[in-house]
Amino acid sequence: MRFEGRELKPFAEPVSAADLHEGSAYFAVTYVDDDMLIPTMETLVFIGKNLEIDDVAEAYFQEINSYRQGVRYGWDVKDGEASFYSGPENELHHIFDFDHALEELMKCSLRRSKS
Repeated sequence: MRFEGRELKPFAEPVSAADLHEGSAYFAVTYVDDDMLIPTMETLVFIGKNLEIDDVAEAYFQEINSYRQGVRYGWDVKDGEASFYSGPENELHHIFDFDHALEELMKCSLRRSKS
């Protein structure tokens, strides 16, 4: 099996708020170390914008497992049953579509091979 080669950009290409689609999966890629050698990745579902009354340009995500089980935002959810995340839609620097998350992990792999 061969995976087609590609040129990796030296900068991250997170998803833009304008390109988010409700019900679609996205990937939060973060690093636990300053050298960006130890990544973490969580699959999230975009569930909407401005879900609370006072929200302005706020994006909401839910972890994939509870979303697939049918748990929804605003329901009376027991602790640990679902995790929801929100943040300003102009600060989604760690949220990627699948291909760009993969590219982030490829860049991490290259950094790891150099260290």
